[in-house]
Amino acid sequence: MERFYIETWGCQMNELDSQRMAGQLMQQGLVPTRELQQADLILLNSCSVREKAAQKSYSRLGEYRLLKRQRANLRIGFCGCVAQQEGEEALRRNPDIDFVVGTGRVGEIDSVLRRSRRGERVLAVGFPEERPYDFEAISRDSAHKGMVTIIEGCNKRCTFCVVPNTRGPERCRPMAQIMSEIEHLVEYGFLEVELLGQTVNHWCEPPPPLGSGQDLDFADLLNAAAVVPGVKRLRFVTSYPRDFTDAMIAAVARHDNISPYLHLPVQSGSNRVLRRMGRGYTVEDYRRLVGRLRAAREGLALSTDLIVGFPGETDEDFQATLDLVEEVRFASVFAFKYSPRPNTAAIRLPIADEVPREVADERLQRVFAAQSVIQRELNEELVGRQFDLLVTGWSRRPGHRSGRTDCHRIVHFPVCDEPVRAGTLIRIRTLEAYDHSLLGEMVPGRC
Repeated sequence: MERFYIETWGCQMNELDSQRMAGQLMQQGLVPTRELQQADLILLNSCSVREKAAQKSYSRLGEYRLLKRQRANLRIGFCGCVAQQEGEEALRRNPDIDFVVGTGRVGEIDSVLRRSRRGERVLAVGFPEERPYDFEAISRDSAHKGMVTIIEGCNKRCTFCVVPNTRGPERCRPMAQIMSEIEHLVEYGFLEVELLGQTVNHWCEPPPPLGSGQDLDFADLLNAAAVVPGVKRLRFVTSYPRDFTDAMIAAVARHDNISPYLHLPVQSGSNRVLRRMGRGYTVEDYRRLVGRLRAAREGLALSTDLIVGFPGETDEDFQATLDLVEEVRFASVFAFKYSPRPNTAAIRLPIADEVPREVADERLQRVFAAQSVIQRELNEELVGRQFDLLVTGWSRRPGHRSGRTDCHRIVHFPVCDEPVRAGTLIRIRTLEAYDHSLLGEMVPGRC
C-alpha cells in the first residue's frame, strides 16, 4: 500500500489545499503517513509570502532528493504558491521533481499523479475556468474546525503583495455549494466553521451558469451560514478594511454564533505608507471602521497584520504605527519586516528608500514589546470570567489540554480523569493571564 506525506507551509488556504490533495490521494488508495522515511509520495505545499521563499523551497526539495537516491520509486511533487510562481523553472532546476502543481490546479492532483506514473513530468499551473472542487473528498485533519473556501484569489494590487500572482484573480464559489459544504461539515461533527478567502468580504454570488444570478454579497452569506442548525461558531478570514459594509457589520452583530473575533489587516499606521502600499484607505478610515464594529458587537477582539520597514518608512511613519497599536489595543498582532516579492510594484521603488535591516529589526521588536504589554492587560481583564471553550488538543503545558474561546483566546486547563476530546465544547473559568494565553479550569460538574 502506497503512503504519502504532505508538508504544508503558510496560511489556512494552504492548509485546506493540503487537505484537498490528501482526500484525492486517499481516493486513489494511498494512505497518509507522518513519517517522511515511509513515504512513497512526498508533496511540498509551499508559501510565497516571505522573502527567499523560493530558495527555502528548493533547499527543502534538495533534502527530499537525498531520499529519492535511496529509493528510486519515490515521487516528489512541488505544490502551492511558490510552485505556481516558479512553474517550469522548478522542473528545470530540480530534475528529481516529478510534478509541479499550482494553487489553481489543486483539484487535479489525482490526474497529475496518474500522468506521473506513466512517466510524464507534469507541469500544472495557471488558473483555468473549470476547477474541480469536491468538498466531500476533503480529508479534514482537524477535529475542531472545518474550513470552507468561499473566494479564491485577489483583485487588489497592493504594492507589496504577491498573492494576485500566486492565487490569481478573485473567483467566488456559489452560495448553494458553500451552504452544502457547511451542512456537510455539521453532519461530520464540526461545531466551528471558518470561511476562507484572501479577501473574504469580497465574496458575491457568481453569475450563471455557476451562480444563481441573485445579487448576493458577503453579508447575505453570513446571515445564511449563521442559521445553519449545528453551527456553534462561525469565523471568517481575511477581511479587507475598505470593503466592510454596514450590512456586514449588522450581520456580525445579529448572530451570537458569529465569533466576536475579527482579523482586520491595517499594515501601517501612516497614511503616507498606506498610499505607497496601495491600500486604498486612510488610518482615519480604519479607525472609524473599528469604532463602528466595536459599537455593533460588544467585546469584539481584533487582530491585525503590520509591515515595518516598508521602503520609505520614516521614524515618524513608524511612530504612527505604534500609536495606532496603542490606540486600538489589538487582541493580537502579526507583524513582519517588509519582504521584497517578485513581480510586485514595491520592488521598483528607489533603492534610496530602503530601510536598513537593523532599523527594521529594531522597529519590529518595538512593535512586539508594545503589543506584549497590551495583550497581557487585555487577557488580565478576562480573568475570573467563564467562557465556552472549544477544545483543540493537548497543551504544551504538561498534563493540560487547550482550546479557544469564542473571542479566539487560547486557554490551557488541567485534564480530568477522562480528558475531553478535541472538538468538544466545555465551560471554563479563567484563573491566570499570560501574554499569549490564559490558564483556566473546567467549571465543576464537567469532570
